[in-house]
Amino acid sequence: MNLFRLDASILPGASTSAEIADLAEAEWSAAHPGGTVVRRHLGTDPLPADAWTNATLGAFTPEEERGEAHREALRLAAELAEEIQAADAAILAVPLYNYGVSQHFKTWADLVISGAGAATPVLKGTPTVLVTSIGGGYGPGAPREGWDHSTPYLRRVVGDLWGADLTVVKRELTLAATTPGMEGLRDLAAAEHRQALDAAREAGRAIAGN
Repeated sequence: MNLFRLDASILPGASTSAEIADLAEAEWSAAHPGGTVVRRHLGTDPLPADAWTNATLGAFTPEEERGEAHREALRLAAELAEEIQAADAAILAVPLYNYGVSQHFKTWADLVISGAGAATPVLKGTPTVLVTSIGGGYGPGAPREGWDHSTPYLRRVVGDLWGADLTVVKRELTLAATTPGMEGLRDLAAAEHRQALDAAREAGRAIAGN
């Protein structure tokens, strides 16, 4: 059995998305002690920002006319697509940054699409946990309701485009404990934290087949 684990936090030492994803991974590993975990950390080992451009241009360039940058980007895109297609289960830990999806994740997703083809469901039927963490609160009734432009995109790509059997574990208000002006939200933030940890354990057992 093969678990694919992806992280996109730029603060791995204090990552709330990683904390949640770790619990899901632990449940999967407990159920599959002989399983393999393939890791890719986009925050600490980001992909080249120009790789998607070169892969896209390279795909439309006759092979004999491709430059080394084209060939390198196409190899990388193929590698990333094969990596995720080989997974029996997946955990993707992707925080929200500046109201949108991490640029590191976007580069990775674009390259996977280049490598596999836009219409290829690379996670079709694959049990997948998407963990996302959000510093503020953007739910119904919040002053910034609707400002989370990351989670809908992630659902669209991972669930709808790639066909994953998707479970989303979302934690909001991660900055409440340390941000002036958010003191009144700390009890709610603590509850969000507990709920996310419980949901991660349950999701990990689910993708493990338990």
